[in-house]
Amino acid sequence: MRNLLAAYKTLSNPQKRSAYDRAFAIHFSKTKFNYREYLQSRPNDLISQSKLIFYNLLNSEATEALQLYDSLSQSRSDFSLERCLGREDYMDCVFLIAEALEKNGEFIRACELYKHLCLLEMEQPYFHHFLDEIIERLRSITCFKMVTILPPQTSIGFIKELIRYNFSRKDNAFFCKKIAEIYCSLGQRDLALSYLDEGLKLDQKLPGVKKLKEKIGYTEIPVG
Repeated sequence: MRNLLAAYKTLSNPQKRSAYDRAFAIHFSKTKFNYREYLQSRPNDLISQSKLIFYNLLNSEATEALQLYDSLSQSRSDFSLERCLGREDYMDCVFLIAEALEKNGEFIRACELYKHLCLLEMEQPYFHHFLDEIIERLRSITCFKMVTILPPQTSIGFIKELIRYNFSRKDNAFFCKKIAEIYCSLGQRDLALSYLDEGLKLDQKLPGVKKLKEKIGYTEIPVG
């Protein structure tokens, strides 16, 4: 009890507490456990290396995480991030990897990982409402970022693949409109008309189609 009271008097007094912290700072710095260094010290343990990838991503060390991820993927045939982390941590980790790749401009790789997450979510929900964020990122990458750097037909192929995921009628309508815009830019009016018509069937209030209709000569077919 005397020791507890002495400790309380020291720690409750700002001056004594400060002196105590300074006196024992060196000791604490020597004994503090460094989780990253521990994981780095186990290069042959795939579970530790997988946790290191995840840890680095969570602590704003994306470059190191991607380098390690790529190195293990290329050099170790027995490397499986999912097996090492478990399903939920794996999905979180893959999202962070995809996010880092997207920031680096590696859009195709990021897109493939986001699509992989969508398939996992469809099999067994985990992200739930956060899936909308992934779909939005896929939309942004395929319909806006990739179209500026990839050949038009390649971009169309990526967008068509998203249609097959059948996220929602509105999503598919938007993808159809984007394909119509690309075909329009290529001068392929018939294909542009076909995809725009499909998009409007899915969503009669599809936004941003007025100028596209004018460019390709789309006319509404009267009902009745």
